[in-house]
Amino acid sequence: DLIQMQTDLDSLRFPIGKFKIPESYSKENFADWIHQIKELPKLLYAEVSKLSNEQLNTPYREGGWSIRQVVHHLADSHINSYCRFKLALTEETPSIRPYYEDRWALLEDGKNAPIEISLKLLDALHMRWVYMLERMSEKDWERKFFHPESKREFELKTILALYAWHSEHHLQHIVQLKKRMNWINH
Repeated sequence: DLIQMQTDLDSLRFPIGKFKIPESYSKENFADWIHQIKELPKLLYAEVSKLSNEQLNTPYREGGWSIRQVVHHLADSHINSYCRFKLALTEETPSIRPYYEDRWALLEDGKNAPIEISLKLLDALHMRWVYMLERMSEKDWERKFFHPESKREFELKTILALYAWHSEHHLQHIVQLKKRMNWINH
């Protein structure tokens, strides 16, 4: 049945649901979202460090990226986000540079580089990013950048929520695949 197939595909593509812009923001939200970003490198390492090359090269869904590509994508995406934060904090509503994440994932390093490279990169990047995030003022969270693809401005508080979601979204791609494949960490 077509509707069930679409539902199954959506649950594989969006294991924690699609991102929704928060209706309101609280100090607790900020603390939770920063904590999610802070914890991602450790949680990701725990999920992928003992996987074989064959397992790392397994797509999380048909037509999706391999676990290896997901790990490298997280590094690529979060580097871009960190830079976008810095631009928004130092310029007046800068126009950010979009990139083709799907094409980046198909480059040689995205498909085949050892995951340890991106795991180390994420660890250092997230330490630096969280250091900055924890020191942002209330006014800083309202700073914006312009995204030329969507032709919209985004406040940094919304981007923080997005990247907390993004961290968990991709972590769950890996966790759910491991459950479906019955791969157990040792």
